[in-house]
Amino acid sequence: MKPIPDQLLAEPGRAHGEATGEPTDVVRRSLLQWFRGLSPLFAGLVIVPTLLASLYFGFLASEVYVSESRYIVRSPSKPNLSPLGMVLSGGNIVGASEESEAVIKFLGSRQALETINQDGYVTRAWGNGSIFWFDRFGYLGKDTGEDLFEYFLGKVTANDSSSTMVTVLTVKSFDPQSAQTINRRLLEQSEVLVNELSDRARRDSIAFAETELARARQDAQNAALALAAFRNREGVIDPELQASAGLQMIGKLQDQLIASQTQLLQMQTYTPQASQIPYLRTQISNLEREIAAQTAQLAGGRGSLSSASVRFQELRLASEYSERQLSTALSAYKEAQAEARRKQAYVERISEPSLPDDAAYPRRLRSILGTFVLGLLAWGVASMLLVGVREHRD
Repeated sequence: MKPIPDQLLAEPGRAHGEATGEPTDVVRRSLLQWFRGLSPLFAGLVIVPTLLASLYFGFLASEVYVSESRYIVRSPSKPNLSPLGMVLSGGNIVGASEESEAVIKFLGSRQALETINQDGYVTRAWGNGSIFWFDRFGYLGKDTGEDLFEYFLGKVTANDSSSTMVTVLTVKSFDPQSAQTINRRLLEQSEVLVNELSDRARRDSIAFAETELARARQDAQNAALALAAFRNREGVIDPELQASAGLQMIGKLQDQLIASQTQLLQMQTYTPQASQIPYLRTQISNLEREIAAQTAQLAGGRGSLSSASVRFQELRLASEYSERQLSTALSAYKEAQAEARRKQAYVERISEPSLPDDAAYPRRLRSILGTFVLGLLAWGVASMLLVGVREHRD
């Protein structure tokens, strides 16, 4: 790169004895010589990009306004906390990380764009003819739905803080009102989404509790019917109680048998010709048959009370278990209903969408200087590469 000739540093009037402020032929020739002496590489990588950047950022680029809002997704403390966690949280309202992440994903989705652009407002705001053609949506025929979604992703950002759980929603547009309106629409749709997620979770919870309650009721009913059918079939109410009564009966019969046998023995010893001896023998025989019958009924074969007691115990335990399951399911259903009456998650706005009063972009001077610096870096790297290639050839 050649230095600027001294003639360019001198005032035209003093160099030629003239007071006029217009360039002289000498100055024109000096400028031409200076530009001709510039390296084409320097001109292509530094001067031309800087001039184009100056033209675009200085005169052509449309002003971009940024609307910002802040919100947090809150929900009641989760019920599955440990006892220590429940004491520390105190049942307070806390940030809902899952719902917050879902909202952020939604804000960058096609569904969010389609919802806020149902009336075409977003397309009109970003594709207005007053916007410079290179900046607006739809330039060079890129006006498809996919093009709009890509353009949307470049204008809308949602960032959250893991420590505060606060999400910052920013929207860029080419006038303050549209930036604020689009931001407000996205925020409203976020609230709708969180409410839908909460309603769906509540419905699923209640539906599951209702299903479990219906199943428990059916099991309890089946167990009760099975127990009733067993009692009707076997002709017993409670085998244990009946067995206890049977044992008492056998005990009484045995007492009578012993008394009759004792009386018979005495008569045979002292009055063998007594007329009561045949009666006592008949009575003893009847008592023995009755005791045998009662014993067979209690501990005999398949039809005995002992065998019926085993099956009765199984059915009674099943009935008691189903009753406990029904009680548990009923408690869970009531708890699910109580939980459903609370709003599990909601969007709390910390700051409403702002109405910007000044354009945030483009940052004209910074962009021009950045282009110039990058051009210098590219020119320096390219120059060193060319020098290396020449030295290698030599």
